[in-house]
This record gives sequence, structure tokens and C-alpha cells, in this order.
Amino acid sequence: MNKPITASEIEAEIEIVSSQGVRAEAKKKALRKKLFIALFAGVALSGGGYYAYDTFIGSRYVTTDNAYVGAETAQVTPLVGGPVKEVRVSDTDVVKRGDVLVVLDDTDAILALAQAEAALGQAERRVRGYFANDEGLAAQVAAHAAAETRAAADIAAAESTLSRARVDLQRRQVLAASGSVSGEELTAAENAFRQAEAALDAARASRVQAAANREAAIGTMNANAVLTKDTTVQTNPEVAAARARLDQAKVDLGRTLIRAPIDGVIVRRDVQVGQRVQAGGALMSIVPIEHAYVDANFKEVQLTKVHEGQEARLTSDLYGSDVVFRGRVVGLSGGTGSSFALIPAQNATGNWIKVVQRLPVRIALDPIDLASHPLRVGLSMQATIDTKH
Repeated sequence: MNKPITASEIEAEIEIVSSQGVRAEAKKKALRKKLFIALFAGVALSGGGYYAYDTFIGSRYVTTDNAYVGAETAQVTPLVGGPVKEVRVSDTDVVKRGDVLVVLDDTDAILALAQAEAALGQAERRVRGYFANDEGLAAQVAAHAAAETRAAADIAAAESTLSRARVDLQRRQVLAASGSVSGEELTAAENAFRQAEAALDAARASRVQAAANREAAIGTMNANAVLTKDTTVQTNPEVAAARARLDQAKVDLGRTLIRAPIDGVIVRRDVQVGQRVQAGGALMSIVPIEHAYVDANFKEVQLTKVHEGQEARLTSDLYGSDVVFRGRVVGLSGGTGSSFALIPAQNATGNWIKVVQRLPVRIALDPIDLASHPLRVGLSMQATIDTKH
């Protein structure tokens, strides 16, 4: 038979249970306090660590995802006009510098070359004629000088004849007064005198004419000498000009083959067979993907420590974050994009709102990275610049 529980035992049991509850509550409070202390310590440690990282490490990096691939695209234009005979490339084709892209009909260029060759031959023959004329004109000057000397001798002979005719006439005039000379003989003497005077005048005129001919020949010789002075047939200006036109014709003939100016990928091809193109008209463009760069548009507040030569790390949406491109800052743009817009923003208004501007930063990419992971113009990039140095 069970022994009945007394009131004192019940009170003792209640006290035991109560004391156990108090101790359990105390333990919970102590545990809660420790957890709060650990949480506070963890938050403080995380905050301090973040602050230290941001102050000493993170603050030296500036990052933007407003970055795009660019390249110095080369535009292919013909230097001579003509109908298109053949087009050898299409969009997306990879070409090397010097590859033939378009062939123009060269019929006109060949004819122009033949005309230039003929013109050069004519110029050489004409200049050889100048040199030959020098010798002929010198001979003419000598001949006219001899004629002038002969005319002087003729004058001396005519003067002598006139002097003798004058003496004969005067002698017969004296004798005619005494009747010793007939009238016919006197008339003959007078005629001889007049003929001697005419001969003297003719000799003097011949001398003047010979002198004038000699001066004219000298002038012609000097004028011809100007065309040949200090030159040869090959260095004469007329021959040099004709040769230059021939060289130009050869160059124009070579330009009927339109070649790639750089290595790259063909884009925006806008030429077809049979089309007649004009010099300077755009036919296509070539993108040098091996020399691509990135224009990263950083906020103006991020550019305080950004300078040329600093290293950069970039990732593309094309390859993902696993592929990192190495780069180097090569320069900052001279102005923001809004400054060079077709219609620039006018901030001198009453309802002006300040907008943080972005400035393009040019980043050159490592050629090795580009060779292993080619990029295309316009692709999105994420750029991070290390401003430590």
C-alpha cells in the first residue's frame, strides 16, 4: 500500500522545480547575451573589415559597365573612277593588307597610259630638236657675220669706184668746156658716176641688212638656248613633265585594283559589279579587330585618380567573367559625349537640373588577349581601372 504524500513533500518538490526553472531561465539569458555579443562582434568585425578593404584596397579601383569596344575603322575608297569589273570580298570576310578587294575596268587607264607614252616620245624628240637648233643657229650667226664683213668690203669697193668715177667726170667736164671731149663721152662719165653712187648706197644697205640678220640670228639662238640651258634631253622640263604624266598614268592603271589598306574584317560593303564608282566614294569599311580598344564612360566623380598608363582589367558579355582582358589607359577624351552632341545641352536655363556627366576613357587592350579572344566593334564590356599608380 502506497505511502501518502504529505504537504511538506509537495512544497519541497515545487521548490525544486521552481529553482530548476530559475536556473534554466538564467542560462537562457546568459546564452542570449553571449549570442548578442557574438553578433555585435561579428557585425563590428565585418564593418571594420569592409571599411579597411574599402579604404586601403577597394578605393583604388574604379569600375563601370558603360564601356564598349571600338576600333580605328578604315574606309575603302577608289582613287580613280570607273565601272566595277569584279568584287572579291563580302561582309565578314577577313582580309590582309594588300589583298585585292575590287577590280575596276582598266580600258580607259590603258589608253591613257599609251597616250602618255606617246607624249613622252614626242617631248624627247622635240627637245633633241632644241639641241640640234643650237648648232644650226650658231652657224647662221657666223654666216650673217661673214655677210656683214662682205658687205663692208663691198662698201669699200663701191667708195673706190665712186671716187674714180667722180675724178673722171670732173676731168671731162673741164675738157668739155674747151671742146676737147665730146658730149657723148661726158654723158657716159656722168652715168658712170651715178652708177657708182647707186652701187655705194646698195652696198651700205646690204651691210645694214647683214647686221640686222646677224642680230636676229643671235636673238633666235639665245631664245633657243634658254630651252636647253643647264639641261640634258632627260632633265629638260618638257621631258620631265611628260614623264610625270606617264608615271601618273601608270599609277592610275595600278589603282584600278583596289586593295585593302589594313588587316581586318570587311563591314558595310556597298559596291556591286557593273556599278560605276567615282573617286572618293565609299565602297566598304575594314575593322582592324587585332587593334581594337575600349572606350569606358566613367562618371566624372570616378576620374579623380585616373591617369594615362594605369592598368585595367576588362570582361565582356561575349565571353563572360571567366575571360579577363588586360588593358592600359592611353588617354581621356577632351570632352563629354553631351558636349559633342548634334544639339548640345543648354544649361543656362531656369529649370536646370544637375546630371552627373560621363567622360570616355580610352583603354588599349593586350594584343595577346585579343588574338586568343577576338572582339567586335560595339560589344559591351565591364572595365575596372587600378588607380594605385
